[in-house]
Amino acid sequence: MKKTIFTILVAISPFFGFSQDATVVNQFINSLTATQKAKIVQDFASDTRDDWHFLPWSSFERQGLSLKELNPEQKALVHKLLQSSLSETGYQQTTEIIGLEKVLAASSGDPVYRDPERYYISIYGNPSQEDVWMWTFEGHHVSLHFTTVGDSVSYAPRFFGSNPGRIMEGERKGFSPLVHEEDLGLQLINMLSNDQKKMAIFSTKAYNDIVSYNKPSAEKIESEGILVSDLTDPQKKLLINLIYEYASTIPAEQAMKRMSNIRNEEMDDLLFAWAGATELGKAHYYRIQGKTFMIEFDNSQNNANHIHTVWRDFEGDFGRDLLKEHYANHPHPH
Repeated sequence: MKKTIFTILVAISPFFGFSQDATVVNQFINSLTATQKAKIVQDFASDTRDDWHFLPWSSFERQGLSLKELNPEQKALVHKLLQSSLSETGYQQTTEIIGLEKVLAASSGDPVYRDPERYYISIYGNPSQEDVWMWTFEGHHVSLHFTTVGDSVSYAPRFFGSNPGRIMEGERKGFSPLVHEEDLGLQLINMLSNDQKKMAIFSTKAYNDIVSYNKPSAEKIESEGILVSDLTDPQKKLLINLIYEYASTIPAEQAMKRMSNIRNEEMDDLLFAWAGATELGKAHYYRIQGKTFMIEFDNSQNNANHIHTVWRDFEGDFGRDLLKEHYANHPHPH
């Protein structure tokens, strides 16, 4: 089921295997008209650089231009850029989530509000001349931010959502772009003993959304949940597998580096916190919080069939940690 939707979407833009660099984004910039470029390319210091959201296009004004306003060649370059910046898994999830807009359009009867071409690209900085720049891709349930600082790339904040959380009927019944994020979370909470659940479950009522929402900076949340030191080895392994489901959306080398840092530097501080029901079909929320990052998962809206997920870096959203180090070592005139 999942492969069927992916095959249809990838046929539009069959590019894979690119590494994240300035080459693809410069190809895209060079394809723009002067009018398009004025809307898409902004100064890196722009106040809008950390504005973001996951609402549909008409509910929150985006920077840049939508796919609808680009020609076929430019659209293909946007997909090529996505593939150069994400793993195959990350690109697949992105296109599958976009594909759900057609499902919502059919169920709501509103193809204008639910438009799979209302996803916006914007670029901050000058990738052809500067070593600091960022590009974003945003729309309903997809919000991706790639900040390049020298040879390093920040991938946070990174939001994926799914409505419906799972298709409940028809030929695609059971399909979900975020099935593993939900199923592994439910598996982990139900793997805990009763005493462990008392530590992990901080509320019998789930939140109605992710707590960090669309804030420009994510803040650490009160230390709720169960520490990894209170988990058994099989439970710890499952928690790591769950974290990797989120990390695996970025290029493999970067994902493995991040997972290695978590294992070596943050394992003792990891907290797994749960709110709400512990079964599929009822509202539930979980959070994984470490020293440097936080993952949130929520499935509460639309009768617990509407998923929001996010990865936030406390110091590194929008590359802030990379920028701080870069400017300390490479002072800029401004």
